Amino acid sequence: MTTQQSEPSVSGLLGAAGVSDPPGPGGLRSRTDLAGVLFGAGAFQMLNAGCELGLFELLHEKRALTLDEIGPALGLHARPAEILLMGVTALRLTTVDGAEYRNSPVLEEMFGDGFWEIFKDLVAFEAHVVYAPQADLTESLRTNTNVGLARFTGEGDDLYHRLAADPKMEELFYRCMRSWSRLSNPILVAKADLTGTRRVLDVGGGDGVNAISLAKANPGVEFTVLDLPGAVAIAERKIAEEGLSDRISVQACDIFDDPYPGGHDAVLLANQLVIWSPEQNLGLLRKAHTALEPGGKVMIFNVMSDDRGDGPLYSALDNAYFATLTAPRSMIYRWAHYEQWLVEAGFGDVRRLPGDTWTPHGVISGVKPA
Repeated sequence: MTTQQSEPSVSGLLGAAGVSDPPGPGGLRSRTDLAGVLFGAGAFQMLNAGCELGLFELLHEKRALTLDEIGPALGLHARPAEILLMGVTALRLTTVDGAEYRNSPVLEEMFGDGFWEIFKDLVAFEAHVVYAPQADLTESLRTNTNVGLARFTGEGDDLYHRLAADPKMEELFYRCMRSWSRLSNPILVAKADLTGTRRVLDVGGGDGVNAISLAKANPGVEFTVLDLPGAVAIAERKIAEEGLSDRISVQACDIFDDPYPGGHDAVLLANQLVIWSPEQNLGLLRKAHTALEPGGKVMIFNVMSDDRGDGPLYSALDNAYFATLTAPRSMIYRWAHYEQWLVEAGFGDVRRLPGDTWTPHGVISGVKPA
């Protein structure tokens, strides 16, 4: 599995999707700028249709094709083919020169650097997991809870427990989560300082993708992945496929109710604290503090929002998923929130380590005083 990759620029990827950062404190420049917001659902569906119908792979393979060539190749009549091509071209996902359509440069860049398959999983996640529940955003905001979860069968008040009732959806979810993690893993690997660390406890480690990436980058370090039974069963298989079973173990665990195993000098909470309420996050950090010996380190890794409260756009829009679906009080928190919780949980030497790619991920760490 490739985890270190060349990342498309923010202007490239978001610009290709017809979305750009807001023009500053003055707001929208004209009413024309409202189109991208008003028809944002349609914009995503054009992208998703291009992915599901295989348009972008077709143009990557053939380089340039006309409307009359594209329709039959995708199994589409002329009318739907024209609608699709008008949509993706207006969004700058494709370009047209005369009668010939091509992928935009940023899409071709993704095919070239191995990012395309990851990106397709991100689109599939938004289409099949996130899209329908986001229709419940208004009611979720009114009631201060994840109303969209009602669209999933099963028991529990968070998505992760309910997934067990639908094995196909659970498999899709963790496959896509793996791609979200692969998207951000280069930042985690670059910013998580494991110098002098012997064993890392990966709390809520999912299918093991973060532990696998860190193990490859830190050959002398061992890892334990904690998560629900469905997740660690997938993790155990993935770890074996990577030949890392001797350095990465798994343990089924309710991260809130069950005790954490000892013998670790670092605790990792990767893509985890965005899911839970402030009170739950403080509780998890206190559990990490208890599990660590003096001098041990906790590392929080996930997408962050700015302390100003105005973005970035990635975090602002991704918050619709957290507001409607994952858990009753989840959201993308500000850096300052994590600093406050770390101090309250008893950690010192708190450090921010923002990433330097187009996604607003970063690591914030703290040390248990000796």
